[in-house]
Amino acid sequence: MTEQTRRQFCAQACQIASVAAVAGSVGTLLQACGGGGGSITGGSLPPDVPALSTLTATAASGGVTLNIDAGSPLAAVGSAALIQSPSGLILVAHTAADTFTAVTATCTHENCTITGFTGQSYVCPCHGSRFGTSGAVQNGPATRSLRTFATRFASNVLTISV
Repeated sequence: MTEQTRRQFCAQACQIASVAAVAGSVGTLLQACGGGGGSITGGSLPPDVPALSTLTATAASGGVTLNIDAGSPLAAVGSAALIQSPSGLILVAHTAADTFTAVTATCTHENCTITGFTGQSYVCPCHGSRFGTSGAVQNGPATRSLRTFATRFASNVLTISV
């Protein structure tokens, strides 16, 4: 190991600190921007917003289907779930007896997957945008509504036209 002068040591220490500061800033920016990454959420929900249950739908002619029985997270009016389907991720809310709404789970602000639900609002974990069960923006930063899908419910089977 060679000896360094005080000046060389300080210069090297400043370079290392500078690199560490830049790396930390980039990490903070990436975390703040959400972005989706490799996870389904892309961010984290506020502590007072519960995460949606995730269900799996199957492909059907012209859409996807989902069985909803008494044990389903979608059985009760006022409930909601995140649906994984061959056509993508869909948010479904049980809004009245035998009535469901379905909207895309992709936030219109930064394309993050919406994973939270509180009261009658879907909540995006990346920047906090909130949407009603009909997909309308309740508060931003999102400014565009979520895409909606037609639904039909009969014999405990929910069909979503995608």
